Amino acid sequence: MSVVAARAGTSKRRTAQRSATQRTLISKAQLNRRGSKLTYRIVLTLVVIVFTLVFIGPLYFLFTDGLKSTQEAGQVPPTFFPAHIHPGTYVTAWNTLSVGRLMFNTLYYAFGALAFQLIFDVAAAYALSKLRPVLGNAIFGMMLATLMIPSTVLIVPQYLTVANLPILHMNLIGTPEAIWLPSVANAFSIFLLKRFFDSIPSELMDAAAIDGASPLRALRSIVLPISRPILGVVTIFGFVTVWKDFLWPLLVESGYTPTRETINVGITGATTTPENLIIAASAIAAIPTIIFFLIFQRNILSGLTAGSLKG
Repeated sequence: MSVVAARAGTSKRRTAQRSATQRTLISKAQLNRRGSKLTYRIVLTLVVIVFTLVFIGPLYFLFTDGLKSTQEAGQVPPTFFPAHIHPGTYVTAWNTLSVGRLMFNTLYYAFGALAFQLIFDVAAAYALSKLRPVLGNAIFGMMLATLMIPSTVLIVPQYLTVANLPILHMNLIGTPEAIWLPSVANAFSIFLLKRFFDSIPSELMDAAAIDGASPLRALRSIVLPISRPILGVVTIFGFVTVWKDFLWPLLVESGYTPTRETINVGITGATTTPENLIIAASAIAAIPTIIFFLIFQRNILSGLTAGSLKG
């Protein structure tokens, strides 16, 4: 009897776990009602179509407007499909606006800022999560408080800081460091990393300490290999943030080193260029971020949900 009872208890637990993992917005009982399943599928299909049009629509007009003539590209209301396709517009935009050089500059800034951000943000999150310094919670709370400050409010303090770097008294205006350094202390990235590090079992860290591993060795050998999903998320956010930024590179780079302009600043500065060439160049500028997202899209959901549940 005890074996039967044990098996019954095990089956009940498995059923409870299965039902917990299969919870949805609409239960199976509601879907089994007459007409509910058909209504659910119709509503779901309409929602998917609407959201697809909302997100894909701007990209469609971006790439198709680059195939139009100058007159048609500025036509109001816009045409849904080019009357005459001009594929050479993209080649002309690439050569006229030096898109290749602008993209190389932006990649240089993006990967440089990303490298600094990963090094310092991982170190800060690891220290707050596992080393637990004095007043660590207060420091972390102040970091999160900075997320409430609009980014435009920080433009002037950041500019004054890079114009006269404290302690060192260096002027970084016109140098890549002026773009790299402000992106290092990212409170949102530190929050994501710390939340993931908190979910790593303390037993692993204790076992590493017993084996004689230093905190740095534990970070390199245990924490970082486990943290690949969240590192992928931070990488995506860091890369896209620098790639799409306009105002800050315009202030610290454009007027001082025109040959090192970013893609957004370079395209916007071409005021005498026909509109269809501007649109074509903007479409080319969007391609790297789209490819970057398609490659790492799985890391976004897995990284953001990883560490949300323990056990």
